[in-house]
Amino acid sequence: MPNPTIRERFSNAWNAFIAKERQQDAEYEAFKNNSLGYLNTQREDKTRLRIGSERSIIASIYNRIAVDVAAINLQHSRVDQNGKYLEPINSELNQCLRLSANIDQTAREFMIDAVLSLLDEGLVTVVPVDTTVNILDNNSYDVLSIRTGSVVQWYPEHVRVDCYNDRTGRHEEITLPKSVVAIVENPFYEVMNKPNSTLQRLKNKLALLDATDAKQNSNKLNIIVQMPYGLKGKNREERAKDRIKDIEMQLVDSKYGIAYMDATEKIVQLGHPIENKLLEEIQYLTDQLYAQLGLTPAVFDGTANEQEMLNYYNRTLEPILAAFIDEFNRKFLTRTARTQGQAINYFRDPFRLAPVEKLAAIADSFTANEIVSANEFRAVLGFQPVDDARADALLNKNINPLKDDPSASVPMATNEDAGSFDLSSGVDIDSLSIEEAEEYMRQLDELEKQLNEVSSDE
Repeated sequence: MPNPTIRERFSNAWNAFIAKERQQDAEYEAFKNNSLGYLNTQREDKTRLRIGSERSIIASIYNRIAVDVAAINLQHSRVDQNGKYLEPINSELNQCLRLSANIDQTAREFMIDAVLSLLDEGLVTVVPVDTTVNILDNNSYDVLSIRTGSVVQWYPEHVRVDCYNDRTGRHEEITLPKSVVAIVENPFYEVMNKPNSTLQRLKNKLALLDATDAKQNSNKLNIIVQMPYGLKGKNREERAKDRIKDIEMQLVDSKYGIAYMDATEKIVQLGHPIENKLLEEIQYLTDQLYAQLGLTPAVFDGTANEQEMLNYYNRTLEPILAAFIDEFNRKFLTRTARTQGQAINYFRDPFRLAPVEKLAAIADSFTANEIVSANEFRAVLGFQPVDDARADALLNKNINPLKDDPSASVPMATNEDAGSFDLSSGVDIDSLSIEEAEEYMRQLDELEKQLNEVSSDE
């Protein structure tokens, strides 16, 4: 390729700062023409928990469950007639589930958003915003983007949903058929969202605790001033009130909050609030909620053992995932697609919680039992595959070497010539029968004879 001239170099040159200035000029022109859309200082599509949940232990429970559910991969895949996984399907819907749900959210951010809304409101909708064809006139379409929404009104065959419109930058209400909107209900609705449920009672108790704590930690001194005279009669009471006001003014006007008192006056400090059973009730309800959801404190502080994590996945995360998967399969895949073997499944990495010292034993067990190949397990560890036929083969390398493998320690006899041996490698004489041992020794003698003839010719 000939070297570019100086003029071509300057005409095709690109500079980051110059490009930034041009971009700013374009944005300014768009701002003047009001073509950028609705302006907001916060993300309108971000899920916000309802009042009473965002500043308590409930928010941490929601967030922990949502993050763990989003860590499990969803995939549009092909299955056999028994529902067993065969291969992934490279579709737009799979891109939404694996990479980018919409212009604002990745697939994992979308699932966190959806699960948070599900747990907080008890119900969440997944709306196919962008599709290849009009979903109101066609039954077969591919989903290009999805968003979460909340139900505003219910109809017999339709539902009115409040959903974020990324073209206007605002939440809008749209009415869609129930057959195209995934409506996911919280499987723990009776425990978390139903009035007077365990979680709702815990939320009310936490609100009472916050109110009590705010009163106790206000700017009040909580003291009693004992006057040196009796307070019977209105005149004495008025004198006492005036004296209290005088002390208050001294504290307010003083730089360091110092006031003076008479030697006969006495102050009594109320240092201990009246005891109640509010903390005990909160602890009881928290334990009940953990037990009903399959949670333990060790799950949240990262000290849970394998049995506790397995119980957490099976009792807490799996019902939520199954609720999403069932609705996705029912609403986003047609009956024809399902009969053709299409399905939306979820896959959890079974080695994520395994400690390093157990990975070697797990690898040996899986490869020896011909469950995964060496290269497949190397991918689990994040290693590159090895360019070796044995690394891609499902076999137990301890007892079942490949016939084409030249490094196999014991030569394999073929049907065409059962009596021949590979003399270039060693043979265990003790493992051979008498006839095979005699044939092996005969071949060695023949080889020695040929070597002697070559030596004599030289």
